[in-house]
Amino acid sequence: MIDIDPASPVPPFEQLRSGLVDAMSSGELAPGQRLPTVRRLAEDLGIAPGTVARAYRELEASALIETHGRNGTFVAFTGDPTHQQAQRAAAAFAEQIRALRLDADEALALVAAALRGSGDATAV
Repeated sequence: MIDIDPASPVPPFEQLRSGLVDAMSSGELAPGQRLPTVRRLAEDLGIAPGTVARAYRELEASALIETHGRNGTFVAFTGDPTHQQAQRAAAAFAEQIRALRLDADEALALVAAALRGSGDATAV
């Protein structure tokens, strides 16, 4: 998802930070989604753990991610309280859909039907 260019004049922590921001903006990383551990992401990208930790600290200071101790680091929920609650509900729904191994299109059809007040997803 993110490539770090060691030849770039942009420091690696900033490349990672901006790459994560881009992924959040595009929806590739959704609110409530768990991020890899510092050590894991450092290994995956071939950079020092301190570099990942710095990027995470900066994102947390900007309220874009939240760290929940040993439970991990997550993309933050944003907006007003109603929007945050909707993001949490969407994240919980997405997690359940993945656990059920349902197709995303089918899941979206189910949501559309539920929003229309119909329990029948075939009515989409």
